[in-house]
Amino acid sequence: MVQYVIMGVSGCGKSSIGQALAVRIGATFIDGDDLHPASNVAKMARGEPLDDADRAPWLEAVALALSRHHGDVIIGCSALRRRYRDWIRAGTVQPVLFIHLAGEHAVIAARMSARSGHFMPPSLLDSQFAALEPPADDEASVTVDINAPAKQIVADILCALDS
Repeated sequence: MVQYVIMGVSGCGKSSIGQALAVRIGATFIDGDDLHPASNVAKMARGEPLDDADRAPWLEAVALALSRHHGDVIIGCSALRRRYRDWIRAGTVQPVLFIHLAGEHAVIAARMSARSGHFMPPSLLDSQFAALEPPADDEASVTVDINAPAKQIVADILCALDS
């Protein structure tokens, strides 16, 4: 059983790339956005960034979802700070590999502006980048550049996972 968290700032492609990767490797995909308490969604929809107190129940829900799943699973979760990733790791039974979808601010801002129906407004992107602590060398993780078509991003992830 393998547990993956596909991570990065809002708009980097966690849902779309996570779903495509899950299909390729035969895993289940869980969208971490669906695990947010309603109060978090409302706060972000108002253009207010979450703080650690807001994120705590969400991170617990992410770790619980990973722990309860039997079989390979990918969950989309921003996991912006190391302490958030540590929290997820501490709350799971199996080891977790973080897949960091990294991209330039301008690329992600353009993607966020083009999407519709998402609660996270583009105005919060700066706060996401300010909070981002990319995975350190001592963390089980791979980082891929998202400045490519989705098929190539998934191929890059698969290549990184094989090596």
